[in-house]
Amino acid sequence: MKWTTLLLTIALLLGLSACTQETQNKIGREINNWTGVNGVLEVYAGEKLVRRFIKVDKLTTAVGTDTAKDRPYRFGYGILDANLNGVTDAGEKKVYFEFSDYSTNYIFFENPA
Repeated sequence: MKWTTLLLTIALLLGLSACTQETQNKIGREINNWTGVNGVLEVYAGEKLVRRFIKVDKLTTAVGTDTAKDRPYRFGYGILDANLNGVTDAGEKKVYFEFSDYSTNYIFFENPA
């Protein structure tokens, strides 16, 4: 039984190492899309932080209903960090948000905490 698991693991690693870096990155993004991340979305007006959403699972690119083409905005769900302190405080709730890919200065990253 252990040999079977070892051989399967080796085969998986060899198969993954044969993939291009782009394919490996795509696989990693697919895993994150499935599992989600503890993301933080920060929105800036110039150099000033004006909105922060925490505990964001993922950002999704909007797709047209009839055209199946990507739309120029992204959306997601997260907790609006109203006082910008990086933690969920009493009264801060999960909200839906969307923003333009073209006109919004934003940074999305996984929360290291």
